[in-house]
Amino acid sequence: MAALNRSTLRRLQNLPQIPSVWEGDRRPLSNADSHMILEDDDDPEADGECILWVDGSEGVVRAMDVVGPDAGPEAIVRALLRAMEHPQSPAPSVRPQKIVVKNREIQFYLRGVLQDLGISIDYVPELPLIDEIFRGMQEVAVNRPPELPPQYAEVLMEKAAQIWHDAPWRTLSEHQIISIEINQWDVASLYVSVLGQGRMDYGVLLYRSLESLKRFRERVVNDDSFQDLEQAFLGQDCLFLTFESAGDFDEDDEEDQIDLADLPPSEIEPNFGNLHPLEGLRSILYEEEALTVLVALEAFHRFFRNSRRKLGAEIFPTLNSRYRIPVPQSDGEIQQISVKVSTMPEVSDELLEMLGDDDDEDDEDEFEMPLLRDDLVPPNSFLSLGVIPWETVDFLRATAQFHQGAEVHINAEGDGLPVVMIQTSHPKAKTMIQDLKEAGGVKAICFNPGEDPFQDEQYDLGILQAKNGELYLFGEFNEDDPVHQEARKKWERRCKSTNGWCGLVIAKGLMGASRGQPQFKDMIALFEVRWVSAKDLGIGPLQLMPMF
Repeated sequence: MAALNRSTLRRLQNLPQIPSVWEGDRRPLSNADSHMILEDDDDPEADGECILWVDGSEGVVRAMDVVGPDAGPEAIVRALLRAMEHPQSPAPSVRPQKIVVKNREIQFYLRGVLQDLGISIDYVPELPLIDEIFRGMQEVAVNRPPELPPQYAEVLMEKAAQIWHDAPWRTLSEHQIISIEINQWDVASLYVSVLGQGRMDYGVLLYRSLESLKRFRERVVNDDSFQDLEQAFLGQDCLFLTFESAGDFDEDDEEDQIDLADLPPSEIEPNFGNLHPLEGLRSILYEEEALTVLVALEAFHRFFRNSRRKLGAEIFPTLNSRYRIPVPQSDGEIQQISVKVSTMPEVSDELLEMLGDDDDEDDEDEFEMPLLRDDLVPPNSFLSLGVIPWETVDFLRATAQFHQGAEVHINAEGDGLPVVMIQTSHPKAKTMIQDLKEAGGVKAICFNPGEDPFQDEQYDLGILQAKNGELYLFGEFNEDDPVHQEARKKWERRCKSTNGWCGLVIAKGLMGASRGQPQFKDMIALFEVRWVSAKDLGIGPLQLMPMF
């Protein structure tokens, strides 16, 4: 048994001793109870225990702590010393005359540790004050509203999954604002700002007013201190949907380096909530708020799905659409709500100016836009050059979710169709397919020379040419890599056998057992396209340019 230091003992003996009886106990704590004790940003033990020290004479809690179930009896003493020297309630530092507990082990342990403090340690079968406190905590926990209204929870989670699948952050920046005119539940319009291009936070903010949105952006740009930024954050007036990892990370892991976009959908967890200057952050949506978010997310999803390509233009376009959104009613009926969704280019330009980008526009105009786009293939995708047998080609032609056939009949010569295989997660694969469909399909595959003059390195750039003329980078290969050189030679030899025809296969299953070796069921798209030489592509060697 550990003993108190002599200096600690003398310090406690110098505390005035009052004729009061304190109750002390340690009890298991449910997750619901833990939310009543801990702040939202604390880390509650999943199966923790609560330590309470209560002044029975005054009826006040002097110390409360939550510990893991494996914490030893020393935790009770630590809480007691804090109750004596630094009580959490506005009370003086004192020693009690008597302590009562309802656990024999705790009684004997405290008698041994506190034997020189002149405190009587007694056992009692009941602790009325602590019992009442825990009953109150349980009642509050039972009456605590759910994070989402039960009748709308399932459909809201479905809308959140739609937004994650849409990945609007791949197209929209935070300053590109979209308005959703609802005119229901005392909400005229919501103003959508998408988080995620910085690959740190992903989500959708639904501001109730343009003033709140502009005020927050201005404060973020102008305020430097953490306290100022915190006040700016809490001063927002918005509903929100954000995403986080459903998995736990070790403390040693650098969680800020984990990009949620690289995780499978099963590991993504949506969070809904409300921010208001007078309420602060609330992770609960009440009924009218839930309906508002439901309608807004569905309207945004439809608008983004129908306008994705236009929204990705260099200049944020002026677009608007109307939709009728079904809303479930409490009586089981479905009400149709008319919603107008519009882009807000002028507001977006104003927000961009706040960031100081407007001052650099003239300088940026001096540079040509990049000839090659690198936003098609998701990061960390698995890429390979190879061949698939003709039997597999026939199978994919008949069963793939998407098939772009060749313009002419391809003679089944050689050992199969040369292909570029890109394997990623299922949602990202579907997004790739959609992007290529919106670009008119794939016209050709090419390998073009490229160089990094700063590192004095030469590259072989894998390029997809879309039918709308866009060029997409799908891979960078070191020109001196013997493995790539051999794969490239086989690729060109096979393309000659097929009279210049090859294929692009997009596969899912990056995070599963078939990673790197996708099975038939994983191959969800086949594009039959032409192979062209760098000379025929006609863009010449490409050079990496620094972006300042």
